[in-house]
Amino acid sequence: MTLDPETAAPSLTARQPRAVHTALAVLEAVAARGAGVTAREISAALALPRATTYRLLNLLVEDEYLVRTPDLNGFALGAKVAQLAAVVSPARLHTAARAVVSAARSALRGGVHVVLFDAGRLMVADMDPDFPLSDAVLLAREPTRFALGRLALLDAAPVTADARRAAEDLQRYGAVRQIGEVAIGRGCLAVPIRAPDGHLAAGIGFSGSRHRVEHPEDVVGILRSAAADLTPLLT
Repeated sequence: MTLDPETAAPSLTARQPRAVHTALAVLEAVAARGAGVTAREISAALALPRATTYRLLNLLVEDEYLVRTPDLNGFALGAKVAQLAAVVSPARLHTAARAVVSAARSALRGGVHVVLFDAGRLMVADMDPDFPLSDAVLLAREPTRFALGRLALLDAAPVTADARRAAEDLQRYGAVRQIGEVAIGRGCLAVPIRAPDGHLAAGIGFSGSRHRVEHPEDVVGILRSAAADLTPLLT
């Protein structure tokens, strides 16, 4: 892309619209085939040269429209796509689910939030209006800095040190925890909500003082009860 000296605005060369269309076709191919689709599969589906496919995939990963799967062999839609989708069609909870979350908020008097997971993508479905997330954009971009995002580590392969820590927290405390990562003196914890087939469908989390996350028994009890009530409503 070059700058037009008269308008000081970007102008497109003849080749660039075609490159944009091809990049969008790659995103559509990943969306259609799901997380884990390989560069070879995309190349074959779009009849693109292998070198062109790799170049576009790498650019889309750099710009966070795509991410590599944990085994590094495939690709999935990234945080920026999720952010765009959330703006166009944000996730929403229906009335019965909102009532469950409202009761948990009243009992805990702290930030209680619900997220949904779709093919590994995290979408904020209900953020506490009185105690909002410290950085909702950061949650989408770097989810493992938050307990809600770390829930996805429970099903990650291969198993990493962070995934083991998340599983140990869940076994010991009944929730995945994160302390002091985003804000000093603060922490968060989250409880998974699984569909009948076992896959991670959603999560309900709490954010508040570090002390309440380090000693989470009361908080976890309320969150787990809410998660049980939300399971048939969200799965």
